[in-house]
Amino acid sequence: MSRDVPLPSWSNNPIAGLSLDAAGLVALADIQTIEERTALTGGSTYLDMFVLCPGIHRQQHATELNGSEFPAVAALTSGYVFRVENPATVLFLQKIGKTGHLVNAEVSLVSGTNPAGTSFLNAWWTPTSSLFCSASYLATIALTWMTILFVILIGDLWALAILLVLMLSRLCNIVIVRRRSQVGWKGAPEPGVRGDLLILLSQDRWIRLKGNVDDLKTVVSGEWLRDMTFLESSVAAIATTLVYVDAALASNAQQIGKIVLMVLLLLSAGLLGFSNDRIEACQMFGRSIKAIGQPKAYKRRRDLADELIEETGREDWAIRLGMINAGSKSKLDQGIQVMM
Repeated sequence: MSRDVPLPSWSNNPIAGLSLDAAGLVALADIQTIEERTALTGGSTYLDMFVLCPGIHRQQHATELNGSEFPAVAALTSGYVFRVENPATVLFLQKIGKTGHLVNAEVSLVSGTNPAGTSFLNAWWTPTSSLFCSASYLATIALTWMTILFVILIGDLWALAILLVLMLSRLCNIVIVRRRSQVGWKGAPEPGVRGDLLILLSQDRWIRLKGNVDDLKTVVSGEWLRDMTFLESSVAAIATTLVYVDAALASNAQQIGKIVLMVLLLLSAGLLGFSNDRIEACQMFGRSIKAIGQPKAYKRRRDLADELIEETGREDWAIRLGMINAGSKSKLDQGIQVMM
């Protein structure tokens, strides 16, 4: 004799006595994962609209992640000294740099990308991205869709509205970033010329960056994200206001809806942070910067200077960088005296 087993009913308030009226404040946390993603990928894409995590309202502040550091750089081939003006490049160099070590890196042209590097495909898969990086990024998108379907199934229209408002705020910021990340002034073109740069970062981190001069200029010179226009600033302000309004409206959602929203925001932040950590190369304007080989340790900065002076056959760049004094004798001078 068969008996029908009733399905357990789903409770919209699974935790009695627990108030989550302030759950929407999680979206206002100043977490930098979205900003870092914007800097490391050189822009944003419409696919990013489905990546919802705390700090949505701070995407336009991605240019501040370098900590206001614009390190000195010397062209080892010409002796010319200047600064790295691109904050996204500085951020990536800070990431791969190691105190007391020289890190070698290469700039190359990425095939199949548009000049701005913001195509739909490049948002989650590039030739230099690792499998784990792409998988964790796609997982954040899948998590958002699962959350949307879940709140629809339980009939929580307020939770659905909150998600849609967050996506609208995200979309506004994406459009602004795409408008700002256009190739601007990068200096006079020098086709076919190879470049070799030594970059002195804070905390005694040294980077040697090689590549075609035009590619080097693209990633170190000029601007990455131009200043916002009045219209773009207004839209960014509206997008930020939407996130705060969303936090206020979260109290109207069901308890289960609030829990799901908090889980979505926290898990997405973790997955996106993991994806950022696994990015092996920084991309912008169709170029890629990637570390090559293992960092080389030096006991003194002077040892590094002497080695590079001997290799390049010139010391003017070292004097201008302050790595040696103008009156001191480098290994290059000592070698000339021995030969004489």
